[in-house]
Amino acid sequence: MSKMTKRQRNLARAALGLPNSSKRSYRNRYFTPADSPQHAEWRALCTDGKARLFKAAPGQTLDQFCLTKVGALEALDLGEVLDQEDFPT
Repeated sequence: MSKMTKRQRNLARAALGLPNSSKRSYRNRYFTPADSPQHAEWRALCTDGKARLFKAAPGQTLDQFCLTKVGALEALDLGEVLDQEDFPT
């Protein structure tokens, strides 16, 4: 498993709703079209086991990605935490 690139980490943080004043994630999702550069970055995270892909429904254009707990933990800055609603133990 490789370390996230800076770009992947930025995408992961956006999916988590970070940064914010509470220093706690408040979501776990990122939507992007299949032909975007972001999609390629997310697919690489999926290959590393750090994210999951949910293909767009028929008639829709955006695929959804969410982080695994491993990927989400790697995206955190010091002092930040994951919301247990999105990442139960």
